[in-house]
Amino acid sequence: MGVNISAPYIYVCTRMRMRKAKLLPREEYQRMLNMSVSEITRIIGETEYKQEIDELGTIFKGIDLIEVALSWNLAKEYQKIQEITPGNLKQFTQVYLRRWDIQNVLTILRGKMQGEKPGKIKEILIPAGSLDKVILDRMLSEESSDRIIEMLKTHRMYPVLAREYPAAKESGSFSHMENELYKHLYANIIADAKAGVKGGASFLAYIQLEIDIKNVKTLFRLREDDLEEDARDMFIPGGSLSLLNFTSLNNIKDLNEFIDMIRANIRNGTLHSLLDELKGNKSAHDIEARLTRVQLEQMEKMSKRNPFSIHPILVYLEKKKYEVFNLRAIARGKESRLPADKIMKYLVI
Repeated sequence: MGVNISAPYIYVCTRMRMRKAKLLPREEYQRMLNMSVSEITRIIGETEYKQEIDELGTIFKGIDLIEVALSWNLAKEYQKIQEITPGNLKQFTQVYLRRWDIQNVLTILRGKMQGEKPGKIKEILIPAGSLDKVILDRMLSEESSDRIIEMLKTHRMYPVLAREYPAAKESGSFSHMENELYKHLYANIIADAKAGVKGGASFLAYIQLEIDIKNVKTLFRLREDDLEEDARDMFIPGGSLSLLNFTSLNNIKDLNEFIDMIRANIRNGTLHSLLDELKGNKSAHDIEARLTRVQLEQMEKMSKRNPFSIHPILVYLEKKKYEVFNLRAIARGKESRLPADKIMKYLVI
């Protein structure tokens, strides 16, 4: 093998590939598009989600059963991976999964603001980051959002929450705070990846790809929605684009010129060929889905080049997340009686 790779690394990366092989194939999603919610529940109950469907089937029914079972399964799977991952790989995995802390805190704050019942909010939480079920339950039981922020005093995201929450509370919108939390998260991830720990360069390569894809998605969304928001607020530093590139791109009105400028600034062959395709009229949603697929393809390539690194773990974490996302989209689409071809557009496969 040329380099000295420890047995635990080989073991966990092999386990990830085995887990990835069990994810649902494209044909399974296509079959589900022609089924009712109860038939979909039965099919899901014959897969890796069986335990959750069986356990929760006495409490929940229909779409709620699918939602909660998927959330429980994803959280359990992510926790299990953190348990079996050794050394530096564990550290990078935990750093990567901290994004779920942001999602869970924002879900709780938004739910409280909209007057949702704690039980309903809990259904969609994914306790996969550093905030476990016990802490999230305590946050859910709090009446006041200010107390929820106080509870996070020792958490890494607290400085951003303390700074941004008063304005978010006053305006009733958490979008600016959300942007700031993700910028803070990525800055921390990059610092951890650059800290000289073995395997950090592989981790950094993926994080920079993710930031590039996120920034390109944001630019397309800003074009489509014609938002008045300050584009600079939505930029995530750390990838190929500088803030100046990003704001200049956002001011280009002609689509072809806009795409050519992105190509000039982001040196990624796979992304280039996709950008050429996007010169036709595509919806922002279609563009987002395609960019996500490119991201997953690139991750797969990185994983093949570095088979005993953080990459096989990241590929599995992302693909598992999108499996849950796809099953949710199908179940919700069916519940809303959307036609199969419309639901298909939302899937990442």
